[in-house]
Amino acid sequence: MKNSRMDPMNPNRLFSLSSTCGAEGRGEEVPISSDFVTRFMWRGFPLAGFCSAPVLACLLLMSVLGQGWSQTPVTPPARKARILLVTGDDHPAHHWKETAPVLQAALEKDRRLEVFVAQDPAFLDSAAIDRYDLILLHFKNWQTNGPGDKARENLRRFVHNGKGLALVHFACGAWQGEWPEFSDLAGRVYDPALRHHDPYGPFRVEIVQPEHPIVRGMEDFDTQDELYTCLTGGHPIQVVAQAKSKVDGKYYPMAFVSQYGEGRTFQCVLGHDVKAMGVPAVQELYRRGCAWAAGLDPLPHSK
Repeated sequence: MKNSRMDPMNPNRLFSLSSTCGAEGRGEEVPISSDFVTRFMWRGFPLAGFCSAPVLACLLLMSVLGQGWSQTPVTPPARKARILLVTGDDHPAHHWKETAPVLQAALEKDRRLEVFVAQDPAFLDSAAIDRYDLILLHFKNWQTNGPGDKARENLRRFVHNGKGLALVHFACGAWQGEWPEFSDLAGRVYDPALRHHDPYGPFRVEIVQPEHPIVRGMEDFDTQDELYTCLTGGHPIQVVAQAKSKVDGKYYPMAFVSQYGEGRTFQCVLGHDVKAMGVPAVQELYRRGCAWAAGLDPLPHSK
């Protein structure tokens, strides 16, 4: 009786050379899959030499039939989203060097979100932005022009072709008076002719589209921030959170979504400073909104 040997052309293919195998003593070689070997060559028992051809055939049949139930289902790895957080310039009252790290840490509580920071809005000139799934604008070019024509076209194409855009607080004022198309990408933009905001202080944020994936399960919450009243634009938007001004009694959008071409936009005007950005519900709103705009299903809680 001979031992087993490996097929030299395929190490994962094992042949039984037992002279007792095979009808009429032909001793033919029977190929055995590596999966079969894994499941039946246990406890040190060699496959060859202890079974006849009929037994071996039965075991092979069991191996094939058992494929559907004997293997542990393989769960594909969770899809991740690469986020480019663009910052580096803002109104003097907005300390981006303090708020950007807080925002980054809040987003990365969702382990699917990988955040990369560019501390110069001019990075939008680069074709490297195509490596990302979402561009998160956390800048307002102050007393200087915004990134030029190449950056604008890069960003427009990026969103139009199906990737995501998100805006933080005063990013609604980027390219003010320079780029009319930005109003459609952003959904709403800053209008200096309007009253800017209520005085910094406490107010309540109300969830207005409770079935939208971004805010599903969220409850109204209190924050201390600037209640923006300065947004304008005609592009269709869907408001998911709002707040009532203590100055004029009107409701204003605090977070909303829109579509540009094939891409999604999420904008939230909350987060004036570290304290405002540190409110758990505000962080949850940004985390879910960025996931949604990047094409992921928002998680109800960070995992």
